[in-house]
Amino acid sequence: MTEAATTRTEALMAAITARIANRALGAGERLPSVRGFAETMHVSPSTVVEAYDRLAAQGLIHARRGAGFYVSGNKAPPMALADMGVRRDPAVDPFWVSRQSLDADPSALMPGCGWLPADWMPQAALRRALRALARTDSALLSHYGSTRGSTTLRRLLLARFAEEGLEAAPDQLMLTGSGTQAIDLICRFLLRPGDTVLVDDPCYFNFQALLRAHQVRLIGVPFTPNGPDLAAFEAALTAERPRLYITNSALHNPTGASLSPQTAHRLLGLAAAHGVTIIEDDIFADFEPSPAPRLAILDGLDRVIRIGSFSKTLSASVRCGYIAGRTDWIEGLVDLQVATSFGGPSPVATEVIASILAGGSYRKHVEELRRRLSHARQAVADRLAPLGIIPWIMPRGGFYLWCRLPEGQDSADIARYCLDRGVVIAPGNVFSVAQTAGDFIRFNVAQSDDDRVMAVLRDALSAPR
Repeated sequence: MTEAATTRTEALMAAITARIANRALGAGERLPSVRGFAETMHVSPSTVVEAYDRLAAQGLIHARRGAGFYVSGNKAPPMALADMGVRRDPAVDPFWVSRQSLDADPSALMPGCGWLPADWMPQAALRRALRALARTDSALLSHYGSTRGSTTLRRLLLARFAEEGLEAAPDQLMLTGSGTQAIDLICRFLLRPGDTVLVDDPCYFNFQALLRAHQVRLIGVPFTPNGPDLAAFEAALTAERPRLYITNSALHNPTGASLSPQTAHRLLGLAAAHGVTIIEDDIFADFEPSPAPRLAILDGLDRVIRIGSFSKTLSASVRCGYIAGRTDWIEGLVDLQVATSFGGPSPVATEVIASILAGGSYRKHVEELRRRLSHARQAVADRLAPLGIIPWIMPRGGFYLWCRLPEGQDSADIARYCLDRGVVIAPGNVFSVAQTAGDFIRFNVAQSDDDRVMAVLRDALSAPR
């Protein structure tokens, strides 16, 4: 066998091994026919036979007389999400960046993280709720959560929806362990490996990480100050035939933008025409000074599924999310949550959250957050300006500034430099499927107004490359 033939054989073996490793081919599944795979890969049938025979010798696949080749049982290596898809520089890989934020030393500065400082959260209300919980019925402290979650908390959420103009029945709402779990359940329910999903470009980087676990194709749609670029959105719908689109309508992560009414209406029309389901992540709703258009409200929970949580405004430690959608889909999602979690979210978590939401202190807390964040956004923008770091837009609310670096600067280089000095930065390309945001950084304004952050950034911008 020539060297070229050996290389082609090894390439085929690597391709098959990768498909088995990422579960695109499961135990017992039949591999493509020799002739069909040869045509697909533009090689000779003998090259495919050689690759199959060598994989069979390794025990990864086996032949069945007259029936072809099949994946052997228990031979697939453990799933390694970080190895799926295109290899990225660690500084812009969602898993690597998430780990830097979650596992950072307590002394580290965190302008790139996605949460508010502890002293901005309603600590007194949390402590009161926990003390009251300690005196409650012992069953609440020891039993599983009900399948749909706390009736009290769901009732409070439905009342909040009604205030916005979203009419939803009790059987259209369920609670989950977190906002991330809500999206995971929907993906398990609606997607299959190989399906296509649209996301904004840029988008929240954990959307990418989670969707990678579901082995789907990700297509990014350029995002504008008014929402997704509608021409690009329509082109992607036509060319890619996606199953889902995931977005933040209000105070978009990372840009801070909100949908315009015109974009919202056109977006829903395109989704309906192409049979696409939309997941609207509304986690930043309470940070808005006044509501932007909501796809779920305009759609009436027909094609749009709303998800949210309380991690940003109350506590990332006491976690609970929700899903609002079609009644028949909620029924299926409840069963899926039972199968994967045996019940709804922790009754302890939901009781604490319900207690705080029901009290008058929550609205005051949120109003104070909006006031502090409004001041912080302007203060951080003013401090970044002398460094040549300029916000893409000035958001109406929330705690993110999506900022462009001076010409010639790369945010991955800046992130590595800062991390070596105890400052965790969120570089632009971690949010970009197309890797076109290398000159952007997302700043959390509640974590950035610090002389040490600005000093390290100033040094990073002038450091030799």
